[in-house]
Amino acid sequence: MILVINCGSSSFKFKLYTADSLTLRASGQVERIGQAKSPVKIRIAGESAARWEQVMPNHEAAIRFVLQQLVALHALNNLNEIKAVGHRVVAGGEEFDRSVVVTDEVRRKINVLAELAPLHNPANLQGIELCQRLLPQAMAVAAFDTAFHQTLPPKHYMYSVPYDWYFKYHVRRYGAHGISHRYIVQETARQLHRKETDLTMISCHLGAGSSVCAVDHGCSVDISMGFTPLTGLQMATRSGDVDASLVAFMVKKLGIKTVDEMTYLLNKQSGFKGLAGSADMRDVEQMAAQGNPRAQLALELYNTSVIRYVGQYITELKGVDAITFTAGIGENSPEVRAAVLSQLGYLGVQLDKARNKVRGQLAEITTPDSSIRAFVIPTDEERMIAQDVQRLLAKL
Repeated sequence: MILVINCGSSSFKFKLYTADSLTLRASGQVERIGQAKSPVKIRIAGESAARWEQVMPNHEAAIRFVLQQLVALHALNNLNEIKAVGHRVVAGGEEFDRSVVVTDEVRRKINVLAELAPLHNPANLQGIELCQRLLPQAMAVAAFDTAFHQTLPPKHYMYSVPYDWYFKYHVRRYGAHGISHRYIVQETARQLHRKETDLTMISCHLGAGSSVCAVDHGCSVDISMGFTPLTGLQMATRSGDVDASLVAFMVKKLGIKTVDEMTYLLNKQSGFKGLAGSADMRDVEQMAAQGNPRAQLALELYNTSVIRYVGQYITELKGVDAITFTAGIGENSPEVRAAVLSQLGYLGVQLDKARNKVRGQLAEITTPDSSIRAFVIPTDEERMIAQDVQRLLAKL
């Protein structure tokens, strides 16, 4: 069996696969760890989900409980059946361009790279260390969200700042959502019946965190997110691109005393939440339909930010074979997809309105005569990680 873990600061998600065929055996999540009661959901393949509310003082208690329930629910005969555990790690910097078996040196580097993702890497590392203690027989694998973007050329990852910042402080564009984008490239190639290396496309991962990725011959060559996941598109609570001088201006106006305060405002109080009052796209779309001008503006700004990057990348790539939408908004908002693709009519992109009504399901949403094919493909980062784990297991 292969267990895939995505450990957050107060939650963790998992999927359990068979090691040979990657058949999904179980999935679930634990939320609000460390609070009064934590909702727990575990779904065994083909069965309804089992639910609990348990006191989970820490991640160790949560992981222990899930492992116990996987045996009790007969997804596992015993814990020794777990041969490897794959872990999502957000920031791999320039150290990692692929998934790797976790060693002491890998753990050290993940810890050092926490300064690039202070909200994520520490939690990711904690998940690795806990699983190594609770499942000592299982090989640990780290899959990095930034790895897919290590193929960016310097003209797309360097900033126009003092040159020695890159060499002294590793200041560059790293991007994110790389595991998702890599999965989408794989699945788009499958839909087009061609090799990934023959594919030029744009992957739109649109969710609470959003990014657009330009892909040339299967490789990431540009990404909307930058040094951190704050930049690029407007998001649920993140501002996306803003003028650096605006930040300095508001620091003075608000009397902000620390960098952390401003970082919090841009990361947690901006985006849809800052503009419309809700970080949930479903709420924003409902408010907009009811005539709320702030919600309507938030949607217009979001759509414009996606259109801006898609248009830029089509130009950079000198045309594309496909545009694929994924993640919470990309998979479930026909309105956003239509807003983006309708701007490309002058290029011969023809949206099929009936097909575009799909939510959360794989579909081609352009007409047969469209110059660029567009798809909705549900992302599956856990399966992408499991594939990497399977490959590394085979090397043993």
